[in-house]
Amino acid sequence: ERIGGFPARFVEITGGEPLEQEASLSLMKQLCDDGYTVALETGGHVDVAMVDPRVIKILDIKCPGSGMAKRTRWSNLVCLHPHDEVKFVVADEDDYRFAAATIRQHDLPHRVSSIFISPVHGGLKLETLAGWMLEDGLPARLHIQLHKYIWSPDRRGV
Repeated sequence: ERIGGFPARFVEITGGEPLEQEASLSLMKQLCDDGYTVALETGGHVDVAMVDPRVIKILDIKCPGSGMAKRTRWSNLVCLHPHDEVKFVVADEDDYRFAAATIRQHDLPHRVSSIFISPVHGGLKLETLAGWMLEDGLPARLHIQLHKYIWSPDRRGV
């Protein structure tokens, strides 16, 4: 009901891990049924197999530098559709090499609509990351965590 009060027809479910909230699957299905375009940002450690196929899944594959890479549920890659997206947040060259290898090993450019690589905010220089991507011809887009530039990097809920 509350979402219907806004003019936007695109709804992105994000914040923490949405799939750990019991009502998220039914909410996404209902929004799709109501004609919304729905996207889900997920950390990649919860099974996405039950997500309505109309939902655009944005799968965050955790790099080793995050300390969370071991939680990655690699079986989620099988559940990706051509309209889905994959993103990596990289802290250093090792993370970048991990992302590049994952992209190639899993043939992601032919399986999803977009692949994004973002530097950890305040860490890796954009110029450095862009140089690696250009040098490698990596089929991904350089992306920044825009909310950290618009609002304070520590601000929650934006």
